[in-house]
Amino acid sequence: MTETSQTEIKKSDKYPKGIPYIIWNEFAERFNFYAMKAILVVFMTKYLIDMDGNLAPMTDVESRSVFHLFGMANYFFPMLGAIISDIFWGKYKTILRLSVVYMIGSLLLAVDHTRLGLTLGLTLIAIGSGGIKPCVSSNVGDQFGASQKHLLSKIFGIFYFAVNLGSLSAAILSPILLDKFGPNVAFGLPGFLMFLAVFIFWLGRNKFVKIEPVSPKQYFKDIKSPQGRKAILNLALLYIFIAIFWSLFDQKGSAWILQARDMNRNIDLVFFQFSFLESQINVINPLLVLILIPVFNSVIYPFFGKFFKITPLRKIGTGLFLSGFSFIFIAIAQIHIDASPVKNVVPFAWQIPAFILITCGEVLVSVTGLEFSYTQAPNSMKSIIMGLWSLAVSFGNLVTALTNIFIVQIGKVITKAGKIFISDPEWSFTLGGSNYFFFFAILTLLTAVIFVFFAQRYKEESYIQVQKK
Repeated sequence: MTETSQTEIKKSDKYPKGIPYIIWNEFAERFNFYAMKAILVVFMTKYLIDMDGNLAPMTDVESRSVFHLFGMANYFFPMLGAIISDIFWGKYKTILRLSVVYMIGSLLLAVDHTRLGLTLGLTLIAIGSGGIKPCVSSNVGDQFGASQKHLLSKIFGIFYFAVNLGSLSAAILSPILLDKFGPNVAFGLPGFLMFLAVFIFWLGRNKFVKIEPVSPKQYFKDIKSPQGRKAILNLALLYIFIAIFWSLFDQKGSAWILQARDMNRNIDLVFFQFSFLESQINVINPLLVLILIPVFNSVIYPFFGKFFKITPLRKIGTGLFLSGFSFIFIAIAQIHIDASPVKNVVPFAWQIPAFILITCGEVLVSVTGLEFSYTQAPNSMKSIIMGLWSLAVSFGNLVTALTNIFIVQIGKVITKAGKIFISDPEWSFTLGGSNYFFFFAILTLLTAVIFVFFAQRYKEESYIQVQKK
């Protein structure tokens, strides 16, 4: 069947026809991704086997390193996906073709539970998922013209709502599947959902506005243009700050899970008692997102908008501060865990305030950042800017991975600095326990302070797709 190809948008004040297919595709794809991610640390520390079929689990520090190296790779490949999309295939074909690579990676995780299978599976998922990432979010914006600009903020909110609905469903179901049926089913079912995501996207092939790729000559000409250079420079500086947010945020899937393992996860609601698996704690984040996005859009933004102008940069700055404070709560919880003579005594409730704060930070930084990035990029550079956004996420995960890899060495550096500035030859510092979380809290709060000065000097742009009259 032939496919229609639209490069211009007809004037309308309604949502584009292709949006439902993009949203449903995103829900199914994100279910697959977050189902895999929710159980990854538990899988590596409990289920990983050697080539002879014997259990060969990773240590906590090693699993955290691998988790964030995967996160780094997953958000590195979007830059390559953006270039392929903009110059060679266009967004639609890039999403469709790299999704096949994605599905193969999911299949490998389901059938091979050795370190080799883990490495190959995660690599293919990083290439596939990372490659389509900048195309999906920018493909949403491509469907809208100037007369629909007022709907952009709402649709990116709906888009993020679908992401977190998929994440919520995965966080509930995936740990149960792993615990009851093992990694074959726990990784296999999300892989089937990935196939469903591709099928749904294919069904909408004649509904989408498809921006055709440009020639390499024109592409690099646009990048070198004054508008292109300005957009890349401004956003690259902005993304340095956003990277630090991601160095914290993605730890709810690694360090926070490992902390929850040592906490009391029994819930007593008088007439209803239950306990949950440590890998199910990430149910809280998407659940809060589903609640907080409407609350922010309908209550918080309108209320504070009466007193001062709410800009995207002010939202991002506030989100950075809240994220830093979230790790202070996690650090306090770790102090209680370390002080307890036995494990699984400190109640999991200690993590709840941290989840609320970092999810507010997510709404303010991530949702806002996606929409803001799209409007700051010239029309021919939408995908590469989204790729640049993903590089910020990659760099944030690299910061966390390197911190875990060199955790002892970092402690020695801080100890040496402390002996100089504190003038105490006996002073020593380790980056374990609560100090690990305090380290990231201080890093983010300092970043947020510097961001305030950066935001005051940033000059905003507004680029949107052209449309027919």
